[in-house]
Amino acid sequence: MPCDLILALDVPTREAAAPILRQLRGQLRWVKLGLQMFTAYGPDYVREVAGMGFNVFLDLKLHDIPNTVAKAVESLGPLPIKMLTLHTSGGGEMMRAAVAAQQKSNPNLLLLGVTVLTSTDAAGLNEVGITASPADQVARLGKLAIDSGLSGLVCSPLEVEMLRGTLPAWTRLITPGIRPASEAGSDDQKRVMTPADAARAGSSYIVVGRPILQAVDPAAAARAILAELSSA
Repeated sequence: MPCDLILALDVPTREAAAPILRQLRGQLRWVKLGLQMFTAYGPDYVREVAGMGFNVFLDLKLHDIPNTVAKAVESLGPLPIKMLTLHTSGGGEMMRAAVAAQQKSNPNLLLLGVTVLTSTDAAGLNEVGITASPADQVARLGKLAIDSGLSGLVCSPLEVEMLRGTLPAWTRLITPGIRPASEAGSDDQKRVMTPADAARAGSSYIVVGRPILQAVDPAAAARAILAELSSA
């Protein structure tokens, strides 16, 4: 399956998002809504974005005791969402409870495990008492997630090739930390890669925010990234 593009709709208000979404209708299929937009506008905004024809990736990174996460997944299940994230560091029991709730409330929903955030490097892991390298930690948590029944992982593009060599071929790998070759800075992402390189490594989806959101022409920026993916 070719690699696809997901827009990270990381803007402060729905009013700021509206013209961008209008320009991107028919240009790309996926939009990621995170904590900022969901806490501001709630389920109704999820329905609004889905109603515009986008597939919604709800990136809430759930992490709590197993019963609480399961109830949250059950509550979110009726929403028109295609992907939902939870933290793999919550452990196998929590992830299995989430999968059981997902199967009950929304069998077609893809539950994705967040391994090591792309804003975190080895120093950041060590700061919280984890001595493993980011790659080793991703490998450990990734295997636990798939063994627990999750559909895929959110991970750095730098770990994709390694994960492709150890996890089942059907595993979806969603990679933030993507910057087009023309972008000079990587902002707060410390482990980044170009769209073409991520596709060649084996990413199922790439997540791009600022290079599209801050472009003079967001639709043209999205088309350029999709073209780069196709060429890969």
